[in-house]
Amino acid sequence: MFSLFFVLGICARLCAQNITGYWQQHVDYTMDVYMDVESYQYTGTQKLVYTNNSQDELKRVYYHLYFNAFQPGSEMDMRLQNIADPDPRMTTEAKTSRIAALTESEIGYLHALSLTQNGKTVTFNEEGTVLVVDLAEPIPAGGKTTFEMKFEGQVPLQIRRSGRNNQDGVALSMSQWYPKMAEYDFEGWHAHPYIAREFHGVWGNFDVKLTLDKRYVVGGTGYLQNPQEIGHGYEAPGSQVKKQKGKTLTWHFKAPMVHDFMWAADPEYIHDTLPMEKGPTLHFFYKNDEKVIKNWKEVQPRTAAAMRFFSKNIGEYPYDQYSVIQGGDGGMEYAMSTLITGGEQLAGLSGTMVHELAHSWFQHILATNEAKHEWMDEGFTTFISALCNNEILQQNKTNPFENSYAGYYYLAKSGKEQPQTTHADRYDSNMPYGIAAYSKGAIFLSQLGYIIGQDKLMETIRAYYENFKFKHPVPNDIKRTAEKVSGMELDWYLTDWTQTTNTIDYNVQSVTANENKTAIRLERIGLMPMPIDILVVYKDGTQETFYAPLRMMRGEKENPYPQLKRTVLADWPWASTTYDFVIDKPFDSIKGVMIDPSQLMADIDQTNNFYEASGE
Repeated sequence: MFSLFFVLGICARLCAQNITGYWQQHVDYTMDVYMDVESYQYTGTQKLVYTNNSQDELKRVYYHLYFNAFQPGSEMDMRLQNIADPDPRMTTEAKTSRIAALTESEIGYLHALSLTQNGKTVTFNEEGTVLVVDLAEPIPAGGKTTFEMKFEGQVPLQIRRSGRNNQDGVALSMSQWYPKMAEYDFEGWHAHPYIAREFHGVWGNFDVKLTLDKRYVVGGTGYLQNPQEIGHGYEAPGSQVKKQKGKTLTWHFKAPMVHDFMWAADPEYIHDTLPMEKGPTLHFFYKNDEKVIKNWKEVQPRTAAAMRFFSKNIGEYPYDQYSVIQGGDGGMEYAMSTLITGGEQLAGLSGTMVHELAHSWFQHILATNEAKHEWMDEGFTTFISALCNNEILQQNKTNPFENSYAGYYYLAKSGKEQPQTTHADRYDSNMPYGIAAYSKGAIFLSQLGYIIGQDKLMETIRAYYENFKFKHPVPNDIKRTAEKVSGMELDWYLTDWTQTTNTIDYNVQSVTANENKTAIRLERIGLMPMPIDILVVYKDGTQETFYAPLRMMRGEKENPYPQLKRTVLADWPWASTTYDFVIDKPFDSIKGVMIDPSQLMADIDQTNNFYEASGE
């Protein structure tokens, strides 16, 4: 069911791993689940074959039990009640926790009823949203083991991402619903509790059977294996669906090389498909509601356009399907799919779709650990989404990232900024987390384009994707990729931008006569260094640029304004707070001098970035 490109890509990566010593854990899930749509309770069996590709012997493993967060007194509930600016989706009008008010029939839970390893009973302990498992026998380096579990769960009222009966009336938004093996990588285990943020998972193959009321239409991750038994828009065009006896249907999905599995179901879903000539088949599931139908129809060609844009500018999408599904809250990305609420406003529906689709590359194919490096997912997604919207919606903005810069400037001046190395759950409040992850994360790339050049930036993104897909890259990986593409040294950039709250602030300190020439002095006020582009405008209408590379870059970018003459100046060493150069033009010919005409350098005080001749 998946493309030749995908198979060849997996083989190439495995060969690369053998050569370089790089390793990645692997899981194969086989699950059989029954959902009672009246009680919203479900039971299931799970067979999990775990391959330990690390060089370590493992004596313990961990599972995530995400639904346990939706109970009064959970860590998510406690955080919600104590944070200064709680997520309004998770609170009542009185600003109290919605989780705290859940009754026994409304809470979520997920419990392991039994668990064996290679047929032997193991000891396990449920600690909130994490199941701690002491193994019956260690898993050796390079070894495999098989876990078999019986589990039960209850779907909570929809509060955040997952749940039942959301604000759009969608019955089941089933994300984070199954016992999910935690990731073990070169840093060790990542069995963080589910408090509010994002996820990290192990790639593998999923084989999932879902049995529920036959009136319900199901969409989500994977490829349906029995479309002629199911129907509901999955059957071959013009074919007959084999009528099934009884009140339920069993949906059989397979999903290769994903690190999560989501599904949603509702008896009123309309299911549309849009096959792409060069790309996957797109599926759309939305309520049969006259308020949203028109917009859900119109967003379909936009989804295809966005798919083409991302495949061109990041790299080829490796799966054969993608589903856009009404459900959950806001928008949230999952493997081969997304959940999106609403649809009464086309702009909101379209914008959310573009953002969540872009996550397929940065979160579900590259898959950085979002708990530790959330800016690499949310920020990079925000960056490429802005470019996509600017093109496919013909926005024609000079700076498509203007909203990201505005958000960052607000944060940098608020006194509440924390370094981007802060764990996602450890931010003091939601505001600095959101801006650091989305806005400052997007500027990491847009400003990188200012440093190395826009063409080199897009080349870096494509090389980053090609080299690190299915590898959980870390910040150094994007930095090293940019270094290799540009030939520059960029450790200073990664360090200052992501590991500190140092800011950029440059000043045109003086423009003075120097005999029949003009002397210009620039000043670095902020702690964070940058290379500097300077635009000089003359009274006769001509313009030229000057470029002061940062010495520690050990290189220079190509002229970003090829229509203008550029003079490359001597390197500016960071330790010097001032920088002087001379223009071979008389002082009275100067109309204005401006630092960074592109406005892509995130200078927190742009009022001192220019000089204007008196009387002009």
